[in-house]
Amino acid sequence: MSTPNNFHGSDIETVAKIYGIEKTDIIRFAANVNPLGVSDKVKKALIENISCVNTYPERDQKELKEIIGAYAGCSPDHIYLGTGASELIGKIIGYVKPQNAVIVGPTYSEYKKNIEMFGGKATYYMTKEENLFKLDIEEFVKSLDSSIDMVILCNPNNPTSTAVDAADIDLLLEACELLDIFVMVDETYMEFHPKADLFSSAPIVKAHKNLAVIRGTSKFFAAPGLRLGYMLSSNFDLFKALDHAAAPWNLSSLAIVAGKVMFTDTDYIEATKNLIHTEQNLVYVAMKSRKSIKVFRPEANFILVKLLKENQTSKQVFDYCMERNFMIRDCSDYLGLGDKYIRFCFMRPTDDDKLVNRILDIV
Repeated sequence: MSTPNNFHGSDIETVAKIYGIEKTDIIRFAANVNPLGVSDKVKKALIENISCVNTYPERDQKELKEIIGAYAGCSPDHIYLGTGASELIGKIIGYVKPQNAVIVGPTYSEYKKNIEMFGGKATYYMTKEENLFKLDIEEFVKSLDSSIDMVILCNPNNPTSTAVDAADIDLLLEACELLDIFVMVDETYMEFHPKADLFSSAPIVKAHKNLAVIRGTSKFFAAPGLRLGYMLSSNFDLFKALDHAAAPWNLSSLAIVAGKVMFTDTDYIEATKNLIHTEQNLVYVAMKSRKSIKVFRPEANFILVKLLKENQTSKQVFDYCMERNFMIRDCSDYLGLGDKYIRFCFMRPTDDDKLVNRILDIV
């Protein structure tokens, strides 16, 4: 079958059409979204408060910021709300307008696109496979100099599923302060980490004005259509600049209603963590002994796998899985990886078992 490569996890309609599969039959192992779906409490709140769309939402969102602050472990004063993490990433890069930015890779391509859109140059500092794609902070810091004005780090990183702990981020921030470098940490997948309290930069936001931490609700809370994201920072000049450029009432009333419920839904939060942490270990153990692949231990809700058979490509494995209604991620378009890598997220246990068995059939 001759088909395009490198579908994004959201390209479900395109994939369904190309492969001749009903989109409702495709199990989306490429989307990295919580398999539990939107929580019942959020659904109930949206239904009961649907009339909120009849009025404009409040402007300052003080209550929602307090709820998020309690959830994330930082002051409500250090929270800025936006219509999704992607919007905030673009706005922060637009504020910094870096001329020479460094992105820790291999990672998400949108960072580079945003930097170039604002006239800057983006270079990559690539983590190494021989180090299991883990970032060596001391070596990274040595590579920085005063010509650099921004560093971008996805933590945990997509697609490697590796993470940097908060103590190392603190060392990075101190070095960057001396060089006048602004640091953006994308924590889209942080809540899936089994030790998020030790890895999140949220608690150190107040100590570093050169830091912005990005989070959203698309992945952990399974609500990509809600378009609710937030930034954590103590740089109030950044807040003022974003406020000046922001459209009034930039959050929808429904996003606000959902946000006030989801961050306090402890049953859903714990159920998600228990499910993902169990599947992280089970899938890794089930695959790591196979000699024809190299499996990297996951720290987020997805896992990276390298194909070791000489003549086997990620496209071939992608096609094989799609023919069985499993949509994984072909990672050949990630700079620094190539056509030997696949990535898939953790879903419900029965679906994970089926996918792992099918992948092991072909590798």
